[in-house]
Amino acid sequence: MYDQPSTFEPDPGESGFRIDPVLARSWLLVNGAQYDRFAPAARSRADVVILDIEDAVAPKDKDSARANVVRWLAEGNTDWVRINGFGTPWWADDLEMLSGTAVGGVMLAMVESVDHVTETARRLPDVPIVALVETARGLERITEIAAAKGTFRLAFGIGDFRRDTGFGDNPATLAYARSRFTIAAKAAQLPSAIDGPTVGSSARKLSEATAVSAEFGMTGKICLTPEQCATVNEGLSPSQEEISWAREFFAEFQRDGGEIRNGSDLPRIARADKILDLAKAYGIHESEFGDDPDHVPAPSDTFHY
Repeated sequence: MYDQPSTFEPDPGESGFRIDPVLARSWLLVNGAQYDRFAPAARSRADVVILDIEDAVAPKDKDSARANVVRWLAEGNTDWVRINGFGTPWWADDLEMLSGTAVGGVMLAMVESVDHVTETARRLPDVPIVALVETARGLERITEIAAAKGTFRLAFGIGDFRRDTGFGDNPATLAYARSRFTIAAKAAQLPSAIDGPTVGSSARKLSEATAVSAEFGMTGKICLTPEQCATVNEGLSPSQEEISWAREFFAEFQRDGGEIRNGSDLPRIARADKILDLAKAYGIHESEFGDDPDHVPAPSDTFHY
């Protein structure tokens, strides 16, 4: 269903468009108990909207949150839903509720084993599942979870992971964990992993955190408010510099005859193709006003696309 890159070219200035979940950057969580927030989220810059009936909803409000989700999906919407973890008192009821809807996909909380994914997939056949790994136990099994039948993408539940392990939020402290997500996703031939959210309203803090996600090869990030989506989308998209480099590289390559010249050409061709394909999918157009139109340096070796 999601094995091919999207050919849709959205207008970056248009709110409410959606990106293929394979390429989705901003994954916006919306409290499932607050129906009035659903429509504004749908009009936001989020690539994927996730109606949250897990952590955001108190046990006494689970039933009303499910009713809100059913109502929203019955109106023709196909957004995603974050459901309660396998083994909780609410997991089975969440799946029963969604089985008769046109839900776009589910984010399964607290995944710690392959069974959590496969049992969910068995009850919701053909529905993509993002496995939200949030504990040390889950991280130790992340390779198997990534390879499980039904796993569509991996996501890093930073808050619960830090609570479980006692880790701080310094990027260096979480470097091992983020690396495990990226490697497991790549080994299982999944789209790159989705990083956890950044708490707070500081645009600079969010931009810096998104840069960390990109540095570790993660191409999506959970968002907590609609306002975070534009910053995340920008930080996880090819930059103007990278697009200019890709175009310049292909121009030079064609001027030199269009044949492989040395061992670096093939990886550079693959990198340039990926940059331009993503720019097209995200509706990004190269600016007419570059700082240095004569030459743009190649992206660094940490480029994650």
